Amino acid sequence: MKAISLFSGAGGLDVGFKKAGFDILWANDFDKNACETYKKNIGNHIHCGDIAVLKEQLYQYTNEIDVVFGGPPCQGFSVAGKMNPDDPRSEHIWNFAKVVDIVNPKAFVMENVKALGALSKWEPIRTELLKHFRDSGYAVNFVVLNATDFDVPQARERVFFIGFKTNSVIIPDLEKMLIPYKKKAQTVRETLAKLDKAGSGNNSSICKAKITLTPRPVLRKSPYAGMLFNGAGRPVKIDGYCATLPASMGGNKTPIIDEEELYFNKPSWVESYHSNIMNGASPSEFKEAPKTLRRLTVEECSILQTFPQDYRFHGSQCSIFKQIGNAVPCNLGYSVSKMVMDYLMHEQLDNFIIKMPYQLKIAQ
Repeated sequence: MKAISLFSGAGGLDVGFKKAGFDILWANDFDKNACETYKKNIGNHIHCGDIAVLKEQLYQYTNEIDVVFGGPPCQGFSVAGKMNPDDPRSEHIWNFAKVVDIVNPKAFVMENVKALGALSKWEPIRTELLKHFRDSGYAVNFVVLNATDFDVPQARERVFFIGFKTNSVIIPDLEKMLIPYKKKAQTVRETLAKLDKAGSGNNSSICKAKITLTPRPVLRKSPYAGMLFNGAGRPVKIDGYCATLPASMGGNKTPIIDEEELYFNKPSWVESYHSNIMNGASPSEFKEAPKTLRRLTVEECSILQTFPQDYRFHGSQCSIFKQIGNAVPCNLGYSVSKMVMDYLMHEQLDNFIIKMPYQLKIAQ
């Protein structure tokens, strides 16, 4: 089956779609380093530049493509940003919709931050998006997915808008359709066991940013939330799942891991420190963070995002961290694309319909 990839970045979704069996004919991204990474690993069919301009090239594929997929820039919708409805980057969801109109694929998959699917602030945009796709002839719905349910060791929640070119007055029950494709993820410890110790062998790209305790911690119930250190890098829960890897990684925004805990099964220093602070101790009683704490390496971030272990990135360390953080986890992309592939092969959407007149299904 043939596909077109938009806002491809380093190719996280594309890895998943290729694994599911799709032949990607055309791809696009604006970031030059990400495009070079894509070329090294996936192919030369990526076109670097603004999709608002390049979309004119896609008329040659009208009615010949099975799926259009991609993850438009999400900063305008993210709770980590200013949530400005006038953020120009938010316009790219409409560029995605325009490409769907041009190409007229059998299905489409659009990924974005959870907030676009969950917050009442963005309900008017959800409504407009769903109406646009429905008017274009698609049975469409959206669903918020947690990557840990799809073999990704990262508590990363994202919304997926998925549509099928069929009876547009029905609503696909995407949650039900995705049940057979779920696979609980390994823990961070189990995932990182594939790598050598940081700074050696297949895990050499260390981040040297210093780790210092903040004198004014922001405390949460969990030691893996809030802010215990200067900078935005949060500690990683080794025997569970790490928090979302952000595109802002690099320097002191890179997540933190405890080598004593990871390599020698020692008790977590972060959990002990958090407990002491929660019980009234002052950060000033602790002179500095122990030397056993360090930042995640590039290779560790890549494998936590479920890129293949031999994936080759292009650019500076800062650019590579950004590419990894911006990517859709490959295993999550595979599960979604495999579901879409199986539907297109068997066309049994009637088995997965929410039995009601068309209305918007708002995520809770």
